[in-house]
Amino acid sequence: MKVVVAIDSLKGSLTSLQAGEAIKEGIIKANPCSEVFVRPLADGGEGTVEALTLGLGGTLEKIKVTGPSGRVVAAEYGIIKETKTAIIEMSAAAGITQVSGNEKNPLFTTTFGVGEIICDAMEKGCRNFIIGIGGSATNDGGLGMLTALGFEFFDKDGKMIGIYGKDLEKISIISKDNMNPLLRECKFSIACDVKNPLCGEMGCSSVYGPQKGATPEIVEKMDKWLSIYACVAAKAFLDCDPDFPGSGAAGGLGFAFRTFLSGELLGGVELVLSKTDLENYIKDADIVVTGEGRLDFQTAMGKAPIGVAKLAKKYNKPVVAFAGCVTKEAVECNKAGIDAFFPILREVVDLDTAMDSKNAAENMAATAEQVFRAININL
Repeated sequence: MKVVVAIDSLKGSLTSLQAGEAIKEGIIKANPCSEVFVRPLADGGEGTVEALTLGLGGTLEKIKVTGPSGRVVAAEYGIIKETKTAIIEMSAAAGITQVSGNEKNPLFTTTFGVGEIICDAMEKGCRNFIIGIGGSATNDGGLGMLTALGFEFFDKDGKMIGIYGKDLEKISIISKDNMNPLLRECKFSIACDVKNPLCGEMGCSSVYGPQKGATPEIVEKMDKWLSIYACVAAKAFLDCDPDFPGSGAAGGLGFAFRTFLSGELLGGVELVLSKTDLENYIKDADIVVTGEGRLDFQTAMGKAPIGVAKLAKKYNKPVVAFAGCVTKEAVECNKAGIDAFFPILREVVDLDTAMDSKNAAENMAATAEQVFRAININL
């Protein structure tokens, strides 16, 4: 029996690969003759760097960069040397969890550190980039990142402006004359699940600004500044469309990648599945296993396990899912391609005990073993 396992991380407990290896252990115990292939799974958000980098045989790089509030922070990203690919989460350099209290204000946060990570990766030979842009603390339209990459932004008097959200107000001229020349060799694939435009009622300032610390007054100002920024950008870049779905992602970072770097905005799950070549593994499988920490109605709306299930159903493969817990609404997952799902808890315990990585791995392996013993009965 050939089994393909692609399970998302159980956040705070098991990584994607740890969960997959635990499932593999259980399957082999149930049927030692089984061939089990564990593939990394993520949705472009937290955990994507580790899942893809380690799952694809890469290495993790740790560097110091400029954080969202201007202080130096430690950031981690992945490199797959074989394909010259860098795997980056923008939140490593400009994440909402890196600011607190009065620092949470999009006027005074920047994506500069994201650009520093890209520069570091280019210097180390990377020319292909997979970048998740969820969880940002910023609303600078990518101003900081682009500045780090050598793009220059000037005010009406020809003076170079700063790198923070508040500096959007001053943009009058944009120059690409001194951009990092290595960018011309690079391809950017952006994991972007939101469809918001750059500006307007559904734009990044209005929808996401408040959770980043923006008052109604700040929202109104920044929306206006980003609109002017887009108009200035249109003078220098032909493919400038602030209304393109996803332009408002990460405070306008989606717009920056697409306009300035010809980045392709893709759904996070879609991007990860394509880069891990999961479809080719599924084609020859007898059964597919997926899952995540919690299966509920949100899972059924298109999260990573459903992406796996859709691929499996393309080839009429049965799909089993495991989760730390499931809700009543998880039955919607059955309609979305998961044939059967199973919670892995084996007794009533407190949350800390359940999420302990050793306990979770043991529970995952034990549950998988029993499920596959049942499957073996019908083989």
